[in-house]
Parts: sequence; C-alpha cells; structure tokens
Amino acid sequence: MYLQRNLPLNSLPEGNLTTSLGADQQPRTVKMINKIRVYALCLMCLLSHLILFSNELDLQTIKKRVVSSILDPVSNNDVEKILSSIKDNGTWPEIDYSDVSREGFLHRFHASNILTLAKSYRTDSSRFFKKPQVKNTIIKALKHWADNDYICDNWWYNQIGIPDLMVRICLLMNDDLPSDLINELQPIINRANVNAQGARPGGDRVKIAGIEAKNMLFLDNHENFKHVIKVIENEIKRVPWIGDTFGYGFRDGEGGFGSREANGRGIQYDNSFHHRGDGVNNTLSYGLGYASAFIEWAVFVDDTQYSFSNSKIEELTDYFLDGICKTSIYGKFPDPGAKNRSMSRPGSLKPFNPDMPEKLLSLSDYRKKELRSIINLRQDKKGDIISHATYFRHSEHFTFQRPNFFTSVRMYSTRVHNMEEPYNSEGLMNHYRGDGANHISISGDEYFDIWPVYDYRKIPGATIAQNDKMPTPKEITKLGHTDFVGAVTDGTYGAVAFDFKTLSDTLTARKSWFFFDTEFVCLGAGISADNDSDKIVTTLNQTLLRSQPAVFSNNTLLELKPGIEKIDNTSWVFQDGIGYVFPKPTTVYVKNQQESGSWWRINKQVTSSKEQISKDVFAIWLDHGAKPKNLSYQYIVKPATTIDNLKNSDINEAISILSNTPYLQAVKNNDLGIYQVVFYKGGTIKLNEYLELTSTTPGIVMLKIDGNNINQISVSDPNRELLQMQLTVSAKINEQGEHFSAKWEKREKQSHIKINMPVGVDAGSTVTLQL
Repeated sequence: MYLQRNLPLNSLPEGNLTTSLGADQQPRTVKMINKIRVYALCLMCLLSHLILFSNELDLQTIKKRVVSSILDPVSNNDVEKILSSIKDNGTWPEIDYSDVSREGFLHRFHASNILTLAKSYRTDSSRFFKKPQVKNTIIKALKHWADNDYICDNWWYNQIGIPDLMVRICLLMNDDLPSDLINELQPIINRANVNAQGARPGGDRVKIAGIEAKNMLFLDNHENFKHVIKVIENEIKRVPWIGDTFGYGFRDGEGGFGSREANGRGIQYDNSFHHRGDGVNNTLSYGLGYASAFIEWAVFVDDTQYSFSNSKIEELTDYFLDGICKTSIYGKFPDPGAKNRSMSRPGSLKPFNPDMPEKLLSLSDYRKKELRSIINLRQDKKGDIISHATYFRHSEHFTFQRPNFFTSVRMYSTRVHNMEEPYNSEGLMNHYRGDGANHISISGDEYFDIWPVYDYRKIPGATIAQNDKMPTPKEITKLGHTDFVGAVTDGTYGAVAFDFKTLSDTLTARKSWFFFDTEFVCLGAGISADNDSDKIVTTLNQTLLRSQPAVFSNNTLLELKPGIEKIDNTSWVFQDGIGYVFPKPTTVYVKNQQESGSWWRINKQVTSSKEQISKDVFAIWLDHGAKPKNLSYQYIVKPATTIDNLKNSDINEAISILSNTPYLQAVKNNDLGIYQVVFYKGGTIKLNEYLELTSTTPGIVMLKIDGNNINQISVSDPNRELLQMQLTVSAKINEQGEHFSAKWEKREKQSHIKINMPVGVDAGSTVTLQL
C-alpha cells in the first residue's frame, strides 16, 4: 500500500483508492482515513477552542488588573456631597457648562464626579456598594454628557482627559450601564485611538493607546486589543535628535497634529525626553507620563500572551534610571530647573512616590540594585545616592549629584528653544528660566511652591536685565542665538559653558560652571549690554528663607535684619546650609524678607487661586549696573556646609581660578588634581609651573593630573561641528587609542594629541582618554 505524505487531509487521494488498493482492502482503508480526518478536525476544533479560551482568560486577567488599579479609596463625604448636589438634569451647580475655553472647561469635574461615584458603587467595602441611588445618579450624569457631548478648546480633554475618565467609568460599571447609553458613549471614548490627531509619537501616543486598550477590554475586543498593545510596546524606543537633523539654526521640523513621524519627539539618545520638535527638556512632564503609562501596561499584561519583551522593559528601565532619576534630586524630588509651565501649578515639586520603580522591579531583575535604592530613597529609607555628573546634550541640561547636595544648569542654543510655550495660560513668567538657571538643593524642598511670590527677573545662576515690566507671555519661547553651549563630563566631575546671548535685549556674557565634590565654581566674563536704563544683575540664588542669613564682611560676622541690604567687601554669605563664597571681597545684595503673590499671577486657569499668599524669601545677587562693558564675576557655592566650616576654611587653598576672560575660563581643584578649561576659541593656558595646554579649536577640556603626569583627558565640542579636536600639552605622552593618537615631539618638548569627536546623535558628548 502507498499513501502520499505531507498532504492536507482534504487532499488525500480519494479518487484513486479503487485503483490503488485491492477490493478487499478498499472499504476498511476508506473508513480508516475518514476516521483520521474526523479526529484531525476535532483536534483542530479543540485547539481553536483552547486558544480562544486562553485569549479570553488572559483578557479577563488583564481586565481585573485594570479595574483593580482604578479602585482607589474615595471619601464617603465626597460621595454624599456629589449625590446630594446633582440637579435633575444631571448637572452640578458649581460647574459653568458654557465655558469650554482652554483655561476653563470645568466639565472635567463633571466626569470626575461620575468616576468617584463609580468607585464607591464598585467597591464592596463601601457603604454605597451597588446602591440603586448611586447607579441611577451615574446613569443620569452620563446621559447628560452623552446628550451634550461637550468639546473643549483644548484638544487634550477631547482626546485624552475625557475619554480616559469615561472608559474607566465604563469598566467599573460594566453590565450595570444600559446598552443604549454605552453605545452613545462609545464615540466620545473612541476619540482616543491610535489614529487620532493627538496620537503623535512622543508623550501623548502611549496615553491615547492606553485609553483605547482599556476600551477594547471593556468591549471584549481581542483582536483590536492585541493591535493596540503592540503599538504601546513599540513606542519604547530612542528617536534621532531633531537638532542633529536640522543642524545650526534649526527650526521646528514638519510636525503638528497631522504628522505621524517622530520628528525628534520621544526618548533622546542622551535619555532626556522631547515632547515636541522644539528641543525643550520634557523629561519630568510628558516624559514622566510616558514612562508611567508604559510601565502601567507592562504590569497589566505581565505573564500573559501580551507580555512586553525583556529588551523593551530594559530600555525603559534605562530611561527611568538614567533620565528621570538623574533629573531628580536624590532620585526623589523634581529638579526645579527641568520644570516648564507645570511649575506654575501648586505642588509641582512634591516628591515622587516609589510606584514606578516598584513596578519595574516586579517585571525584571535588570538593574535591580539601583531600582531598590530609588525605592528606599522615595520611602525615606536609607538608599545609595549615586554621585554623577550628567549632561543631557540634546536638551542642553546638566545635573550634578553628590550624597549631600544636588544642583543643575539649564541652557539653550541654536539647537533648542529656551522654554516651553505658556500653553493654556500657564507659566506666564518663565521668560528667563532657561538663561543658565542654577538651582541648588540639600533637602530637596528649598523651592517648594515659592513660585507665586517669586521675582522672575532673579533666576538662580542667571544674568538678567532688571526691567520694570516682564515681557508679554507671547515673548517667552524662542530659539537660542549661540552655538557654543555644552559640557564636558567623565560621569563623576564636569564643567559647563554657556555662550550667553539673551533673547529679549542686548545682554551678552560668557558663563561657566565647574563642579567638584564639595563645591562648584561659577564664572562670568564679557558681561555687556546697551540697555539705556536697566541695570544688569547676576543672581546666585533665590529660595525659601529657612535660616537667618549670615554675612562675613570686613572680617566681621553680620546677622541681617529683614529687608534688602547692600554689603561691601563680602567674603561669604550663608543661608539654609549653603555658603556663597567670594575669592575676592565683593559687593553683594541680600534679600531677607516676606514676599506676597498669588497663583493667578503666573497661571490664568480658572481654578488658579487669586488669594494673596506670603512666604519668607532669601535672595543674593551681584549688581553689574546699567550698560556694563566687559564686566565679570566669580563666586563659589559650598552646599551642605556650616558657618563654622566657612569661618575655619580657606577656599582659595582648595580652588584656583586660573582664567576668567571672554575667551578662556579655567579652574583647578588643588585637592583633586583636576583642571577644567573652557576655550571659547583656540588658545593656550599655563596650568602650573610645568604644564601648558593648547587647543587649536573651541572646546571644553578636563585633565586629571597626578604630580606632573596626566592620567585622564576628557574633551567635548559644544559647537557640535568638529570631526577632530587637537590639543598640545607640555607633558610626554606617546599613546594610541581607539579615539585618539598622541605623539611626543622631543625637540618641541610637547605632545600633540588628535582626538576623534563624536558625530550624529552623539555630537556634543564627551570623549575621555585614559592614559
């Protein structure tokens, strides 16, 4: 007997059996083949049912997790108030339903009220659990919304805010909603879909996809759910930096709602986050929400057929630890310098909770020790605080962490804009907050909710003209005018340089910062302006007043009375654990008084309070006068210190300022043997009695020296234009490396070093040579 192999069952040679088999074999063989066919069909049917059962089981598991995440506790008093105040037409009296403006749209509270009721209705421990009154109120309020379909002038509410609230309500109510009402709500919820206008790559796409995924769970739509989950997973990726694509003088790429291209939106290769094509650092706003949404779904689908890949989980963990956490004080508090318009909302600097790292840890052991440390720090337990010096080159933002202090520098260039636009009338006085802002933190809450009473012409670290009136909010967001903006860092130490040209007047300056273990040095040179009447000021800090300021002037320790004082011949000033030290006696101004203001002053949302509040404020600044010409400043910040330490130490023994000109700024840390040099153009500097350094091009250089031996050289190109950087040092170096070559010229008694510089998305990063 012969039968063909590997043929599908419906291809078996029935017609040839008579000729192939003997007469006595035919009936038995045909029956056998028919039985095989039946068994196979039954098996296929069983497998199909098992797959469907598995799909359904996974969907129900995920759905339970989603519902559980929505069911946070609600106050019985809140529920009672909502129930008692609803009107017969399904509205609430405190909401102005005619105001659909970007600043208004209190309709969101209508939807929030319904969600509160749904939580109490679904929670079996609530005294409102399955109460008919609650259910009827929910249906009445939902019916009102469905009948009116309110649309806000701010697209976000239409495609994210309201659909998210509505789908959560539907998931909680489930079969207790009438089917006709569900059908009426679907078009409202469906405005959140992966093809919606607002679902551009970046901060909003994952959120919108997450809402659609919840709706597919509610509708038990397996195929669409599977598709949306893949969209979410694939959004975890790094995107090419738009500044590299457009180069110097770049402008916003083709984008807007119609663009499906990334156009620079998303996780950058330096682990900062861009929400738009403006290059503004959005790590702690949209970038935080982006990570939160992804982590949420990674947990929802874990251990199901929809689980995200390990590589995606690891990629997001890297972004969380090396982006979000390194833009945070101790990995716990938001860096004030990284905040944009959200800073004008109360509580914007509140500490982060441990939810995100806990969820990441539940998904993978990748970088487990670091995640555990962040969790401990966010729970106010002992955790390892990892020292770092990090430059986010795609966002022109530098952060510096030590076990007992954190500081940062925010800048802008021809590659990035200075600040987020004041969308929705928020952040109305943020004009100068990117002008070299240098916030300093020991506790993490030094600037908490100070913003209503803030003087926005005195930003820490910034040099600003003291105009009588701030420019209009329309004048906030602009592209930088200079290319030379950047930093050099070996991951532990670093120097930052800002060829500063203000966006609002004629002021220019060369500003630099040099960071070490217990202090950092701030230099300014070439400070010039043609403004006729406005004096120019460099602010060292403006923060909450937490201790009586102490000033050491003319060898006398002064305790200041409340007010503003000008103090000549100042050696140092101390307030709230931070010392401001002047290598040469300097005239300073110190403010030590109560200031008043309101949230409405900086945020014109209808919910912003107009109530006047008062806070005690400390500020210290240097006055360069009106129309300065080539002036300079120098000061050293000693965080986490005491008055006794300042009295008993000589900062000039530890720190040497080698140069502070418009062309070359350089500092040496004598204890560490570290030299940091900013070349605004090619030049030469004598570092010590034996060592001279020359750069043929602009750049930033950091040397680590033991005696007369150079152990390490780090270089960067703030202009992002060099293919090679060339240095000459009067020390013998004969070495070849992956990125460099160094040759000793005996006759010249100099070594010539050629260093290949990073390009593309790595342009502006540091190259470090270990010698």
